[in-house]
Amino acid sequence: MSQSVGRVSTFEDRTPYKFEIDGTDVLVVHVDGKFFAVNDTCTHAEVSLSEGTIEGCAVECWLHGATFDLATGEPVGPPATTALATYSVSLGEGSDPEVLVNINESARN
Repeated sequence: MSQSVGRVSTFEDRTPYKFEIDGTDVLVVHVDGKFFAVNDTCTHAEVSLSEGTIEGCAVECWLHGATFDLATGEPVGPPATTALATYSVSLGEGSDPEVLVNINESARN
C-alpha cells in the first residue's frame, strides 16, 4: 500500500528527504521532475543517506563517499558494493498531487 510523503510542491529539486514508512527509513528525492525512493541506510557504513548530497541522479554518503544510483539503487562509486532497496513512487491527482511511496513494491520491476 502506498503512503503519502507530501505534495509535489513541498520537495525542492535535488534535496534529500527522510521519511519513516512502516518502520523503514526511506530517502525520497525529486530530480528534474522525477521522484525516487530508496532505503535511507548506506549499505557500506549503515548511516543515513539523507544526510548526504545529491549529484545528478545519485546520492553520495556523507561518511565514506559511497555513491548510489537513485533509479536502480546500484552502487556507482566505492566503497559500497551492495545495492540499496528501491521503492515504487507514484503521484496522486490534481495540480499539486501527493507523492506516494510503496515500500512493498520495488522500483526495479
